[in-house]
Amino acid sequence: MNEDILVRSDVRAPGVVYLTLDRPETRNALSDEMLDQLIAGLEAARDDDTVHVVVITSSHDRIFSSGGDLKAFGDDRPLAEKYDGLGRFPRLFTLLGALGKPVVCAANGDVLAGAFGLALACDLVVATESARFGCPEITVGVFPFMISALIYRSIDRMKANELMMLGELVSAAEAKELGFVNRVLPRHGFDAGVLSLAQSIAAKSPLLMRLGKQAINSTRDMALGEALDRLQAQLALALASDDLAEGIAAFREKREPHWSGR
Repeated sequence: MNEDILVRSDVRAPGVVYLTLDRPETRNALSDEMLDQLIAGLEAARDDDTVHVVVITSSHDRIFSSGGDLKAFGDDRPLAEKYDGLGRFPRLFTLLGALGKPVVCAANGDVLAGAFGLALACDLVVATESARFGCPEITVGVFPFMISALIYRSIDRMKANELMMLGELVSAAEAKELGFVNRVLPRHGFDAGVLSLAQSIAAKSPLLMRLGKQAINSTRDMALGEALDRLQAQLALALASDDLAEGIAAFREKREPHWSGR
């Protein structure tokens, strides 16, 4: 028996791959199976040199994802088995940071609970005007343990506490004001707007983007001096690349650059 496809992968433009959460009957609850397929899709994108940017979105017309699968949390499996399953979330969040390629969360609906952590682990978040974000799981007795580290790294402490302890949702407009949503687009034209943004990213040097993302991921929690040493080394690698030389030459010659990835 074939495994259900819960995360669909397709190329929508050169260099742009979409990973679409596609189990609308569960409001895209992040079950173990869906997380495994999302991780596999990201790993495939990481290893494919033709992919320059990844977009994560949803097939549901109102919900990006409702977060972790509460049914699984409350079932009668042994605690050790549940604990092992929870490891998928840190694997996913770590993979997103270390992917070496920009990842855009296209929030075409509500982004809730564990999915809120997924969005915050991405590099850019684009939301529809009607999308909402938050941690409502506290209202059913589940604290957002797994995503609290991401929330604290993305949102002011007091607002982060409010979101986690009250379970109230914020609108896309408020999320943009709080700084964890980059762009808010109307539903009409949302898909085109996301694709345009992704194509703009894909047009940049994949080599320099990878070096830059590696630098951000490795230095974000370092002390300043240590971070500057690491960043200097990354800049030295960039200075030795053909792509940096090509970018400067193209700028001077007023033409589009042709990236070699070297």
